[in-house]
Amino acid sequence: EAFESLLRFAENRTSSLFETAYRPMAKEAAEPVKELFTDISLYILGAETTVESAVLRFFDSLFPLVYSRLINPGITDLSEDYTECLRLTRQDINPFGHYSKNMVTELSKSLWASRMLSQALSLGIEVINTTEHAALSKECSRALVRMQYCPHCQGLTLIRPCAGYCLNVMRGCLASVSELDSQWRDFISTLEYLTNEMAASHELEIALSGIWNSVNEAILHAQLNGPQLSATVSVLPSCKFSNSYDQHQLSISIKTFSVVLLNVLFLRYREFINYMKRSRTFYASIAERLCDGDLVMRDSSTCWNGEDVVER
Repeated sequence: EAFESLLRFAENRTSSLFETAYRPMAKEAAEPVKELFTDISLYILGAETTVESAVLRFFDSLFPLVYSRLINPGITDLSEDYTECLRLTRQDINPFGHYSKNMVTELSKSLWASRMLSQALSLGIEVINTTEHAALSKECSRALVRMQYCPHCQGLTLIRPCAGYCLNVMRGCLASVSELDSQWRDFISTLEYLTNEMAASHELEIALSGIWNSVNEAILHAQLNGPQLSATVSVLPSCKFSNSYDQHQLSISIKTFSVVLLNVLFLRYREFINYMKRSRTFYASIAERLCDGDLVMRDSSTCWNGEDVVER
């Protein structure tokens, strides 16, 4: 939920850039923006895609809009062939300068840790769900019955098992589960590592919230080089446009966004990791945890040892 909230925030902020500063292309840019953040979300969830392909696909879709709505606003109707030609030539013409590649670099560093975190959490849930319903052997079931109910046959309904007896029974029943101890410790250590990665200079929140600025700088770069881009496109044999249009460059005033970023995701994640660290020995000490509850008698000097009532 924290991931989704952060992505929605970044997407809304990027959409607001077009609605505020680039209104002539805002409506048409909505779909490329949506696709970009959908691709980012799928990447974090583990889909077979890359950050680079998502970002470059976005700029491929953006170039025809920037070219026809900002650099050459006289173009009122783009044919599918002409639009596709501009899309395909975007990488060769490089209208957005180094900003598109910089965006790939910044996002890749932060999204990698988020992707690994998402996969790690899914694995942890799978492990927990698997061990939540551990099958009990016939020997274990008999030992549990003897521990819990055999005193009742002697009318001793209030006598609880001795702590040592309980531990012996539970350790025998949960031997297979306790074998997960080393792997679970490694899992917690991995989560801690990912925490540190996400807290590094390329933190996810900073990278995602900075997308709108990268896009803005890229568009400004294309506008600044508008005449050269128009001249380059005009000589491409596959990008002929029959309409005459005004070469006047559209002047746009850029509104500065002032948004206070709250490290919601990182704070939640840090709190979660601190909680998880307390469970580092969970599978090794699960028998002790069970026998430390209502199973054993803590406030009595007598207890059931499996055969008889004994003094502490």
